[in-house]
Amino acid sequence: MRPRERRETGAQDLFRSRLDQVIDLKHPLVRLAGRVDWGFLEGRFGEVYTDEPGHPPLPTRLMAGLAILKHTYDLSDEVLCERWVETPYYQFFCGEEFFQHRLVFDRSSLTRWRNRMGEERLQALIQESLSVAVKTEAIKPTDLCQVIVDTTVQPKNVTFPTDAKLLNRAREKLVRLAQLHDVRLRQSYARVGKFALIQHQRYAHAKQFNRAKRALKKLRTYLGRVIRDIARKIEGRGVLEVKFAKLLALARRVRDQQPHQRGPKVYSLHAPEVECIGKGKAHKPYEFGVKVSVATTLSHAKGGQFVTHAKALPGNPYDGHTLQTVIPDMETLVGNTIRRVIADKGYRGHNAPPDYKFRVFISGQKRGVTPQIKRALRRRSAVEPVIGHLKCEHRMGRNYLWFRQGDAANAVLAAAGYNFRRLIRWLRLLVSQILGAMFGDFLSCPA
Repeated sequence: MRPRERRETGAQDLFRSRLDQVIDLKHPLVRLAGRVDWGFLEGRFGEVYTDEPGHPPLPTRLMAGLAILKHTYDLSDEVLCERWVETPYYQFFCGEEFFQHRLVFDRSSLTRWRNRMGEERLQALIQESLSVAVKTEAIKPTDLCQVIVDTTVQPKNVTFPTDAKLLNRAREKLVRLAQLHDVRLRQSYARVGKFALIQHQRYAHAKQFNRAKRALKKLRTYLGRVIRDIARKIEGRGVLEVKFAKLLALARRVRDQQPHQRGPKVYSLHAPEVECIGKGKAHKPYEFGVKVSVATTLSHAKGGQFVTHAKALPGNPYDGHTLQTVIPDMETLVGNTIRRVIADKGYRGHNAPPDYKFRVFISGQKRGVTPQIKRALRRRSAVEPVIGHLKCEHRMGRNYLWFRQGDAANAVLAAAGYNFRRLIRWLRLLVSQILGAMFGDFLSCPA
């Protein structure tokens, strides 16, 4: 069933005042709500719904507004629900006409809505943020033709992985699952497993590596015994085999993997999609998450520097081999032809589409570089503070959403939240300039 979309009715209530009668209509969130084309978002997000009978979903403006507010102000789902009940401006932005004293949605509705929309449709939020920026003259349409492209790591919400912690954790999860399904084990190794983990950590800290290896071997032995015990007990019991299949496969991978092996490894049991990525940082040699491509405008417009594209890239691909998909996606998103792409030296040997072979310029490039392009190359590092803002203020610094679709959705929503934060600041600046001009003329008039 399709959602019942909210429309401005102008209805009055004898016992309640309308929100537009009690709030400041010059507030940036109110002005932004009037600029966003909610009909475009309703049409884009409404593609996932059908006309079949059932319980109607929540209105698109409510859910899209909540997603924007969450990543604009760096709020968790729980805190967002609390703020929504307390703040009339949040409610007005989400389409409410009267102040609501209780939540009109459930916290889990946010998760289900994100999963239902997926990365492809959530890109509409970035598209609409750029459209609003053009309408409010925060940027010019020509600014979207020249971009800076870079990659970063979006860390997952996992602890720093070590072999000892993974082996002990896999054993604990298997024992807990066996207890849940009444599978009696010969031994759980709860006491000696914990003691072996503590021993390994202490020996490693004291640089007594031979003793640490022996403690690690104990942990691997305990895990192997539990795996074989469970496999014997559930053999031939179809329901239990299905229940244990995923965790047993992960536990076997954890037990068999070696420190310097090639290919994918398990770094977290609750997020096995996590990858180890090294970006050459002295303070953080390895990061655990997913690689993300970020593109921003080249020129610094009046409203600031906007993100034109963000995409999660699972598999840790080489930076230069990402342009084949990034450039066409970006053109579809901004509705414009990309005339110039500025990238760092990590993009040497790129695989951009043939028509863009001579439109991609790499830092340090000498051939075919005019003075204008040389000036543009000096602005290559302008993407770095944008990535810093995405990580520190818009929830890209630690991704709490599950699975690969969570990685993709979080990257897109962080970019949308950054753009809407730029727009709120731009609209606040416009209001102050208008008020300054009005009162400046008033004060300059002779008495």
